[in-house]
Amino acid sequence: MSESKQLYFEDFPVGSRLEFGGYPVTKEAIVAFAQSFDPQPFHLDEKAAARSMLGGLAASGWHTCAIGMRLVCDGFLNITDGRGAPGIDEVKWLKPVRPGMVLSMQADIVSARASQSRPSMGLVQFRLTLRDETGTSVMVQDNVIMIGRRGAKQQPHPSLKRESTTPFLPFDEAGIIPPFAQIEPGQRIVLGSVDFSEDSVLAFARDYDPQDFHLDHEAARTGPFGALAASGWHTAACWMQCFVETAQRSGAAVQPGPSPGFSNLRWLKPVYAGDTITYDTRALEKRVTSRPGWGLVKAKNTGINQHGAAVFEFESVNFWKL
Repeated sequence: MSESKQLYFEDFPVGSRLEFGGYPVTKEAIVAFAQSFDPQPFHLDEKAAARSMLGGLAASGWHTCAIGMRLVCDGFLNITDGRGAPGIDEVKWLKPVRPGMVLSMQADIVSARASQSRPSMGLVQFRLTLRDETGTSVMVQDNVIMIGRRGAKQQPHPSLKRESTTPFLPFDEAGIIPPFAQIEPGQRIVLGSVDFSEDSVLAFARDYDPQDFHLDHEAARTGPFGALAASGWHTAACWMQCFVETAQRSGAAVQPGPSPGFSNLRWLKPVYAGDTITYDTRALEKRVTSRPGWGLVKAKNTGINQHGAAVFEFESVNFWKL
């Protein structure tokens, strides 16, 4: 649907800056997102949150990322010949996002290059800075967006064709996360599975990522993924949902805390409406921090679809109660 767009790769010169917003954050939205994707007490209950490391009710980091995505869509992406994103190099959550904040975005173009394998598009690297109403940065994000070149016809990448419908389920049942002292680097813990129904794909996209290939079957069919696909932030938020549910099922000795951010997030394949994604986590390293009573766990996390193909991965860092 590039003929309906106004901005193309050529319209994002290196060194330019876009600014847009603002987005009012409400308590109701914080709690609703947390109930669906990150049901930790400091995102759900004001009294519990006051006793937590965050010192008060705060949005899930994944909610903050989703709000950032909505601002990008409204700010420029929905009038741009956007063709998806391969991933996020790094996200830093710098300050808790509270009810009553009004968030705005600054998007700096760091680099831009034509794709060698797909000459109809280019890759634009953005540094996205999310700020509150006082101008204080609450999140910084580095990532690349694929953008069509003016006059070039959009075609689905051949590697994104749908797999066969033969089910592939070599997964253990959802596991149990051990306490900090028993976490062993390299141990795989299956967190659970999520069915990406069409209704759930559309609902998330309407709220946070209203690009046409997440919202409309016909636009998706002729778009970069060839069929209706979930927002990458929906895929990521569902990993968090499975992680928190597994931690809560693992007993009172398992208490992961807030995260300062993550790195090397990659959306390896589209997640289509109707797919089932199974998520896992593997600890890479752990250490005791200078904050009394808390450790830090770095982990590699993945999502695998019903055909056995990896669709998602990232490296997380979480505080962990000792």
